[in-house]
Amino acid sequence: MNWWIANKYEQKIDKLRTRTQIIKSVRNFFDKDNFLEVETPILQSSPGLEPHLHAFETKIYAPDMQESRNMYLHTSPEFAMKKLLVAGLPKIYQICHVFRNAEKSPNHSAEFSMIEWYRAGVNYEKIMNDCVELLRYICKSINIDKFYFRGIEADPFKDWEFITVKDAFEKYANVTLETDLLSQIKKLDIHYSDKDSWEDLFFRIFLELIEPKLGLGAPTILYEYPISMAALSKPKEGNPAYAERFELYVCGLELANAFSELTDYEIQLERFKSDMKLKQDLYGYSYPIDKDFINALEYGLPECSGIALGIDRLVMLCTNASSIDEVLWCGYP
Repeated sequence: MNWWIANKYEQKIDKLRTRTQIIKSVRNFFDKDNFLEVETPILQSSPGLEPHLHAFETKIYAPDMQESRNMYLHTSPEFAMKKLLVAGLPKIYQICHVFRNAEKSPNHSAEFSMIEWYRAGVNYEKIMNDCVELLRYICKSINIDKFYFRGIEADPFKDWEFITVKDAFEKYANVTLETDLLSQIKKLDIHYSDKDSWEDLFFRIFLELIEPKLGLGAPTILYEYPISMAALSKPKEGNPAYAERFELYVCGLELANAFSELTDYEIQLERFKSDMKLKQDLYGYSYPIDKDFINALEYGLPECSGIALGIDRLVMLCTNASSIDEVLWCGYP
């Protein structure tokens, strides 16, 4: 064994073999349910419009172009996959690499692997059920009975916790989400600023007191986010202040993010404009809106739901890895 292989792989080869098994099992799971695996371009005119995500920018040149064109590595295949739903595909999935700049930590890599899947004609409750079945299927396929992560365990074969964001704030932080957060955070042992926005205060409380308690013992589905935090989600029927959005947590680690998808192109366009104004205000730049995506929504996106799940984090949970670098074939030097 040469020096490079010995130093890079000797300690993690078993985790990487498990990674390969997991990806094969993920494909088997969706193929058995008659999903169509698709591939969409990584290079996009709009990389994704979440205000706090930062994309990698490049330029494209062609002989018939008078000037170069700005392009981006996608932060998610979401826009392209929804165009395929408009084209009439009812159940699709994609396993791909995505790119998010300014992300490097034990839980984050600037380049990472994601599985994204969509179902037409269903709401996000069906995607919740997919998550339960998928995680149990993966565990059976690699012969483990629990997930382990930094000394915490979660058994996917037990009953899962399903809790709304509002109830989670009350249960784990004794905070009433629909009451002034600034006055409540002053009573907590959490750093804050009087200049913090409502969203800033929300995340200070959430990250300190709530997230570490999710997915302990069994996975947690955290659902019904405030509508301001779900630009791509449809409002909850009967309570439009909240969105049909959920996140999946295992051992305190966020694993997936899902929506009942917003299909109204006019509302979606206004949300995109608002998010890009916020991005400009916060970071001094913004990204172009994908006009083809808006045109596709105008043509008619069917009622549908979708989810993005981090493959690398799933492997971390299955192999008891303490850092994402342990489950990447080649990290950054």
